[in-house]
Amino acid sequence: MIEITLEVNGVSKTLQVEPRRLLADVLREEFRLSGVHIGCAHGACGCCTVHLDGTPRLSCLTFAAQCDGASIRTVESVGGPNAENTLQQAFKSEHGLQCGYCTPGFIMTLLPFVEEMVVQKRMPDDAEIREAMSGNICRCTGYHGIVAAVRKAVSTGLEAGA
Repeated sequence: MIEITLEVNGVSKTLQVEPRRLLADVLREEFRLSGVHIGCAHGACGCCTVHLDGTPRLSCLTFAAQCDGASIRTVESVGGPNAENTLQQAFKSEHGLQCGYCTPGFIMTLLPFVEEMVVQKRMPDDAEIREAMSGNICRCTGYHGIVAAVRKAVSTGLEAGA
């Protein structure tokens, strides 16, 4: 066992973990964050995506011990209990989700992309959006609603900054 300290969604916690224990398991079991979904357990689906020091990372491929001292953000930190984040609202209004299992991973993957497009003050084309989400798999939606949701979130951000 080794001792690590993680800051998760602004809460710091020191834990004893097995060196090979996965971050996804620590987040689900020790922090009780059920938004971290484990879809494939080998990095192919993106359901477990979290932000590690601001960068999207697959928590099913990351050892918790690698994250000692890191700041981790999960979907639970986005938009509050009413899912008030622009991207979350766009997923809802543009039918970017069906069963919802993959949605937290998509949100965590696409948030930095949407933010970057707003900073650059430009609307990405569909190919750019599909490239940005290419590490995530959805078995329900066919992706059209997700692409539309990203476009709407960027548009909303651009309008707010105008």
